[in-house]
Amino acid sequence: MANLVSVQNVSLAFGGDPLLDGVSLNIEKGDHICLVGRNGCGKSSFLKILDGSLEPDSGEIVRAAGLRVASLPQDVALTLEGTVGEVVGATAPSAASATSAISRLGLSGETPFAALSGGQRRRCLLARAIASEPDLLILDEPTNHLDIPTIEWLESFLENRVQTFVFVTHDRAFLRRLARRIVDLDRGKLAGWDCDYDTFLRRKEQLIEDENTYYERLGKNIRREEAWLRRGVKARTARNEGRVNALMALRREFAQRRTEEGQSTLKIHSAGTSGTRVMRIRDLTFAYPGGKPLVSNFSAEILRGERIALIGPNGAGKTTLVRLLLGELKPTSGEIDPGTNLRIVYFDQLRQKLNPDLSVADNVSDGNDNVNVAGHTRHVLSYLSDFLFTPERARTPVRALSGGERGRLMLARLFLEPCNFLILDEPTNDLDMETLELLEDQLAAFSGTIVLVSHDRDFIDNTAVTSWFLGPDGIVVYPGGYSDGRKLFAAAREKAGVAARQESAAPAPEAPRKRADNRLSYKERREYEALPGQIEALEAEEAELNERLCDPEIYKKPQDSVKAWRDRLAAIPAETERLMARWAELEERA
Repeated sequence: MANLVSVQNVSLAFGGDPLLDGVSLNIEKGDHICLVGRNGCGKSSFLKILDGSLEPDSGEIVRAAGLRVASLPQDVALTLEGTVGEVVGATAPSAASATSAISRLGLSGETPFAALSGGQRRRCLLARAIASEPDLLILDEPTNHLDIPTIEWLESFLENRVQTFVFVTHDRAFLRRLARRIVDLDRGKLAGWDCDYDTFLRRKEQLIEDENTYYERLGKNIRREEAWLRRGVKARTARNEGRVNALMALRREFAQRRTEEGQSTLKIHSAGTSGTRVMRIRDLTFAYPGGKPLVSNFSAEILRGERIALIGPNGAGKTTLVRLLLGELKPTSGEIDPGTNLRIVYFDQLRQKLNPDLSVADNVSDGNDNVNVAGHTRHVLSYLSDFLFTPERARTPVRALSGGERGRLMLARLFLEPCNFLILDEPTNDLDMETLELLEDQLAAFSGTIVLVSHDRDFIDNTAVTSWFLGPDGIVVYPGGYSDGRKLFAAAREKAGVAARQESAAPAPEAPRKRADNRLSYKERREYEALPGQIEALEAEEAELNERLCDPEIYKKPQDSVKAWRDRLAAIPAETERLMARWAELEERA
């Protein structure tokens, strides 16, 4: 395989422990690499070193001759001039590729870049990166501010149209579909893992356990040798001097270790129980002046303990519906009746409740030394350590924080407020995956009611029990999360399409009379009974291929077979989804 970029013994520090401590990495043609690690560990800095926008303190970066690199940074550019079409077209090899990227990302080529919102600017920069057809594409949180249909289009585009790319993401579904190789940045060191993400998690957990065991044994050895030294054994002979020198080396090794960072211990504090009916929505319609209705004649009840996900493309009205529930907007017609004893906490996707000029600690405590946590007083620095803020970081102005750190700070603020109704608008943006999973656990244990807006499919599936799909036909309510709702939606659409085609077709004179009931035919019954086995076989095949591709030995074999396995692995999810949609249709009729 052709080597595109070689990183050799690179180091980088901004004070404190180095972000990169003598790391090396080779990026080869055809690599699909996901860089993982905690917020603040240096992932974005490493991507900037790869694309040449940041110079390391030491080490060497060797790039292939004539290498074309395009990147999507996490920070939004503020200095670009011209229209969207001009910004994207400046790097695109053809007008067609620029137009296609602009259209797929929901933008207009005529809009001035300066007039775009922060989210729209990121989509414009993403369009510019993918339209330039680079040899190496570098993406830092590419799914931020994208709706689910656009994320799924981007997955397909990268999988089928981009040969080599490196990316950072918090979207686990995006990662699982695209990553062929995991590169872990942990305490300044890089480690490559040629396996899927779930296998990486298991192996990394075992690695940390082994590391902890090693240092525990090392500590015991040091204590034993120090006890020997304290007993007054004279170190006059060469043998004893060697033992003393060995003890000194053990001490240096133990002192230089960088232990794994602590785990976030965020916890939601419930207020008193709300009424059984949290909200009643009756014939709700809303439109901005001069615009089309975003919500039309919608009625529903939100009951205590429900977990509802609002799902839909950008512009469908999700945040508008949230503001209606909060009472920040008044309905055009209809009404929303809140229940009794409601204590609402709202997580704002724009993080507008944070003051960028104040420190992390002052944003949480309003300048006080202590905060009240579930009726108990705690020092603000102790409380912030639960959210992985060191004392030094807690005194930093908010404007200097990364996106993930701002997300954690918002959670720290909100979870000081006891509540029984949580409304979360894009809470997952920029959070590392460990904090995401902890947030999911806390939401699962929360006894109150939750309404959330998210484009993170795994987060929705792991949190929601009901989904409200906002689309051109209004709001449709489905049980379950995104995956469940999508299957039901696909089955319903398929059924409606079949019915429409049957209705529009002219009946043949010799056709038999249509059945009066909806029972399955003999052929359909056989198909229905065979589908679970076919789905199981596909899942088993997928597991076998994942395991096969995780074996380092296969990469010593001819690459044609490896490519065939990867292609087959990429095709299985769509095939499984088609069979499950068909099974859902037959199940409903059966």
